[in-house]
Amino acid sequence: MIRLAWRQFRTPAAVALGALLIVAALAALTGPDLARVYAATLAACRPTGDCSSATQAFLSSHESLRAALGTLVTVVPGLLGVFWGAPLIAREVEAGTFPLVWTQSVTRTRWLVVKLAVVGLAVVIVAGLLSLVVTRWARPLDRAAAAAYDTFGQRDLAPIGYAALAFAIGVAAGLLIRRTVPAMAITLLAFTIVRVCFTYGIRPRLIGPAHRVLALDPASTGLGSEVSPSILVNSWFNGGQSSALLPSTPDIPNAWIYSTRVVDGSGHDLTDRVLDATCPGLNSGGPPAAPGHVEAPESARQTMQTCVSKLGTTYHELVTYQPAGRYWTFQWTELAIYGVAAVLLGAFCVWWVRRRQIA
Repeated sequence: MIRLAWRQFRTPAAVALGALLIVAALAALTGPDLARVYAATLAACRPTGDCSSATQAFLSSHESLRAALGTLVTVVPGLLGVFWGAPLIAREVEAGTFPLVWTQSVTRTRWLVVKLAVVGLAVVIVAGLLSLVVTRWARPLDRAAAAAYDTFGQRDLAPIGYAALAFAIGVAAGLLIRRTVPAMAITLLAFTIVRVCFTYGIRPRLIGPAHRVLALDPASTGLGSEVSPSILVNSWFNGGQSSALLPSTPDIPNAWIYSTRVVDGSGHDLTDRVLDATCPGLNSGGPPAAPGHVEAPESARQTMQTCVSKLGTTYHELVTYQPAGRYWTFQWTELAIYGVAAVLLGAFCVWWVRRRQIA
């Protein structure tokens, strides 16, 4: 049975191996130069004590390849579920080949367990190797960016869990729907929903965040609107900005910053009503449409600073974040959650094949 499962799977495995070799060759060709440029960049700027401009230039010069490899790691788990998981049983049902295997002294349970083990192991290996190659290649870029959580789902252990769950979803969809193409579509949709809901709705609540209290800085606080796509999706799950007053985000290397809120001593958010009452006319036009922090116009800067100083007697900036030291805790926790979910789905598939008719 193991030999049969491998014979059925060897062509997709060969394609995956070829793709991995291409990515590994690209990383081997560009990685050493990337590390050399990073070291040279730091060596040149450290004597001045200000590496921010040099770091941004370094990141910008390699942004395209970094984005391409990051996108690859993001989409591969879903593709493995769609093209390896969904057809695993659905194709056998459509072709009507599974009864022939069962007549060769192979039980239903053995038939499915062996197929799940062979292909599932290949899924984990492919996702793990791809993540390893990209993680090692991007190490200089990640050090320069100092934003470990921004690429959380593209590095280290998390992609392995994603791939395992996507594969299990695909197998379950193929088992229940019994048609390959509809099962592939359902797999992609279900996996995307799980990833979005977990990333924005569950992951922020896995570990209680840390908090940092800062005084409002009149020089760096302005009017703004956080409407970037990722922040917009995050606000659907975790609440959005309560007023147009937007303090600058503090520089906490490799931290995952949930929010920067303006609150009073009791933890109540500053609202636009209070802002308008304290500083009449300052927010009369509403928050600007541009995303992110937007400073007040030059003509209103003095008025803005006076307003912030007045609000600073009652309100302060509350930064909610996850420290860099919790990164690996999140990685292992997410891998465990996705892995357990994949195992449970696999067990459900085995139970269904043993107890139900699949054709």
